[in-house]
Amino acid sequence: MTTVLAIETSCDETAVAIIKNREVCSSIVASQIAVHQQYGGVVPEVASRHHLETLNYEIEEAIASSHLDWSQIDGIAATCAPGLVGALLVGLTAAKTLAMVHEKPFLGVHHLEGHIYATYLSEPSLNPPFLSLLVSGGHTSLIYVKDCGLYETLGETRDDAAGEAFDKVARLLKLGYPGGPIIDKLAQTGNPQAFTLPEGRISLPGGGYHPYDCSFSGLKTAVLRLVQQLEKEGKEVPIEDVVASFQDTIARSLTKRAIACARDHGLDTIAVGGGVAANSGLRKHLEAAASKHNLRVLFPPLKYCTDNAAMIGCAAAEHLWRGHTPPLTLGVHSRLSINQVMQLYEN
Repeated sequence: MTTVLAIETSCDETAVAIIKNREVCSSIVASQIAVHQQYGGVVPEVASRHHLETLNYEIEEAIASSHLDWSQIDGIAATCAPGLVGALLVGLTAAKTLAMVHEKPFLGVHHLEGHIYATYLSEPSLNPPFLSLLVSGGHTSLIYVKDCGLYETLGETRDDAAGEAFDKVARLLKLGYPGGPIIDKLAQTGNPQAFTLPEGRISLPGGGYHPYDCSFSGLKTAVLRLVQQLEKEGKEVPIEDVVASFQDTIARSLTKRAIACARDHGLDTIAVGGGVAANSGLRKHLEAAASKHNLRVLFPPLKYCTDNAAMIGCAAAEHLWRGHTPPLTLGVHSRLSINQVMQLYEN
């Protein structure tokens, strides 16, 4: 059994967890949503300061609630990429310090790899190969999971991530931040067929379309123009119908690409991760489509869809078990492709 204490501070959640292989011993998450709501988005410097203020307390709470002591922990991990540089540095510095003080191996974990491993927490028997659909505020990707640390990106967004599109449309409609949960709630009472919106296919030179890449910038603009046209005509904007149509368009777009990608590559399982994995529209569309094509689709529990340290610890535990440990000189990266994960462990 490999037990890891993990820290996640890549954006606006301060999280600490203790993981024993794929079992959660403790998981503490402090969200900063209330702090950043007044700005309509995450302010990097503010996020870093709040990580500094809360991290020590969370580490103590994670240890206490796990009923373990430092002698029973085999390694210390932290997210090192991608994310906000200042925020990442807080967690990485804390993890390195703990590793040196307690003479434990240190591990730096790629944030997207963490989202892949979030599904392992509820499906401990899951093993590669499978397709991962990662959909969050900063990332939208289709990733071929070949083994621990071996990933191939098969498709991704060319502009806005799915979660980013939710936030921008919510801001446009003056609904508040973060946009995903608000839009999902309002969409429950709206008509998803009320308005036809573009799915954002990516054109290729010489004609045709890229089968797996997506684009949501045009969809966001289409919602803006729809609202402007309704207001120009003196009509009341049916908010519930607009957001239901918007959400349904994103869900259909992601579902089509994920199903096609899995079938084309002979994969029978799609594991979904990231904050948008909590979206009811995406869950409904993807589960229905997967059933028609005899595919298995897995969603992590809602508490592990958004950023958390349990998923980071789960990934770190497997890397540690396989003997993958990076040097203490490992730094943070605001951008790093998941295809380059094993570079983190090269001494």
